[in-house]
Amino acid sequence: MEFLKRISIVIVAVSGIVTFELGQSAAELKPGDLVAQAGRGFTYEHQPAPKAEGKRVMRVGYFPNLTHMQALIGISNGTFRKALGDNVVIDPYLFNAGPSAVEALFAGAIDFTYIGPNPAINAYVKSKGEAARIVAGACSGGAALVVRADAKIATPQDFHGKRLATPQLGNTQDVAARAWLKKQGLAPKGAGGDVEIVPMMNPDQLTLFLRKDLDAAWAVEPWAARLIREGGGRLFLDERTLWPNGQFVTVHLLASTKFLKQSPDLLKIWLTAHVELTQWINAHKDEAKRSANAEIARLVGKGLKPEVVDEAFSRLELTYDPIRSSLTTAAQAAFELGFLGRERPNLDGIYDLGLLNEVLKQRGLKSIQ
Repeated sequence: MEFLKRISIVIVAVSGIVTFELGQSAAELKPGDLVAQAGRGFTYEHQPAPKAEGKRVMRVGYFPNLTHMQALIGISNGTFRKALGDNVVIDPYLFNAGPSAVEALFAGAIDFTYIGPNPAINAYVKSKGEAARIVAGACSGGAALVVRADAKIATPQDFHGKRLATPQLGNTQDVAARAWLKKQGLAPKGAGGDVEIVPMMNPDQLTLFLRKDLDAAWAVEPWAARLIREGGGRLFLDERTLWPNGQFVTVHLLASTKFLKQSPDLLKIWLTAHVELTQWINAHKDEAKRSANAEIARLVGKGLKPEVVDEAFSRLELTYDPIRSSLTTAAQAAFELGFLGRERPNLDGIYDLGLLNEVLKQRGLKSIQ
């Protein structure tokens, strides 16, 4: 397929760590993006699953974030494994940000992933609708603009000359930050403004907050809460305040069209467990927070402080509804910022909620339009 020709991937297999160098062409980068992105690779961790001779394999991507709680809990406690049975092996891939997961999906390294809206939109548009479909929602909310308490930022105009971090160029929080700045009459360096937007991995944001080398960050949970609790930060803007009823998609499930066509039975089983987990989490929040935090500790080597988990969880909602209306708004913002090419994207086919609605009907739940 034509869109695959535009992807440049460098893989370095060392102790299960693989680095994708994002293959974005110079024509797609906005002024200043080459500087912001130069020399940066974004890593994901993959511990290969046991050999699966005679078994089917599901390769799933997700992040060590509370907004990916269904994946964190369901993979760690065996919910997905039990639902799929002994003849299916789950091969998990851990990502830092959405564009890297999209690169892996394009390359055929994963079958589906928990991911934010803007990388999903980008995947659909750049593949001309060939590569992927959104098959369910996962999380609403859970993103915020945090400023360093001593950065002297009290109003939007105080962002002039400041350094603002986002997780990755073109990811959901990066687009949200750029769109918000534009509405405030501000612009990034290289685009006629003086706000320095610095894409970097989430842990680096905390490190640079502590060093006072960053003034602000548009972060996803639990990193927003960590910046506040551990990095001397202050909540400047809860992104929910920008959306109708405080609801906007932060994470949904994006499946490759190949996997959707070849293995709908496996995907339906996964979605059934995903819906069950969503309901369980919302009914057992304290237990769910402990379980997710324990899995984060296992994945990254250190868990979160209970007060960080509590604050982070207070700004998000787990849901299987992909909140279609917010995706349209996000796509418009990405287009206006130049991330989606010269023509306004047509997203009519980006959703395939057939399997999800089958699951919901079987459980006596309202279907998603």
